[in-house]
Amino acid sequence: MASQVKKITSISVGRFYERHHEALKLRLVGDSQDGFERTIREPAPNRPGLALAGFFTYFANKRIQVVGNSEASYLKKLSPSLRVQRFRQLCEKRIPCVVTSRDHTLPDELLAIASEDKLTIFRTPMVTMQFLNLASILLEQDFAESITLHGCMVDFRGVGILIIGSSGSGKSETAIGLLERGGALVADDMVRMQRHGDELIASCPDLARGYIEMRGIGIINAANLYGLSAIRPEKRLDLVVTLKDESDLNNVDRLGLHREGHVILGHSIPHVEIPVAAGRDTARLVTVAALDLQLRRLGYDMADEFNQKLLAKMQGNDPAI
Repeated sequence: MASQVKKITSISVGRFYERHHEALKLRLVGDSQDGFERTIREPAPNRPGLALAGFFTYFANKRIQVVGNSEASYLKKLSPSLRVQRFRQLCEKRIPCVVTSRDHTLPDELLAIASEDKLTIFRTPMVTMQFLNLASILLEQDFAESITLHGCMVDFRGVGILIIGSSGSGKSETAIGLLERGGALVADDMVRMQRHGDELIASCPDLARGYIEMRGIGIINAANLYGLSAIRPEKRLDLVVTLKDESDLNNVDRLGLHREGHVILGHSIPHVEIPVAAGRDTARLVTVAALDLQLRRLGYDMADEFNQKLLAKMQGNDPAI
């Protein structure tokens, strides 16, 4: 069962710093964290060049403001009084925070204004465009919609497979079978699915990473049993497999000609249904489904190939069959 879709409309400056200060090489200017409660409400950084020139129409005040070479050079050429005036106007827009790239430092009078306004200033040695690109990616991930699904997520030969089904249908056992064939566990039981552009990325809480529950055995650590290569922190979703009760054997697609996708967060994902019964090697069937998906992506559809041969035979165009 899926939880409600989680939509992020804002994150605090403090949370942004806590999550990404290492990746973005951020350093807090000064000791005060008073501005950490301010919120970032749009997931793309902004360069305030026009705003520093006094033009605030369409100013993106909901975004992180990045001061690079151009902005720093422009500020230095302004008279002290005009520089203070423009920076005060910028602060009046209640921006989340300011980041100076290339380790630029703001003049002392501007730092005093920021301190007075409780505006957080960060520094980073990163090149401006490098910081903008990476910060945009990280913020897009922070703001991405997410949903939690009940199932198992496995990376098998580069194919991200989400295994779902009713309780006791054998999801974890199937995942173990895939691990024994060289797969890697992403998540068991609770799978966090997040939309990144045109892809869905699956992950799990840090506390549960690498652990899987086996009925009758208990909680096991996949890395201890199969090595570190048997776990992955995240994986793109490529295929959804639904394990069905054997009573539904006659209700599943037998030919694979008209497969319907499984919709998650607005994305239609290739989907197969596999009946589960005593004696069936479910992991092997999921393996075949994953390999079939790879062939389809390369343009080779085995079901369609057979169908075309059958139609040719029925029309008498291929007597060799």
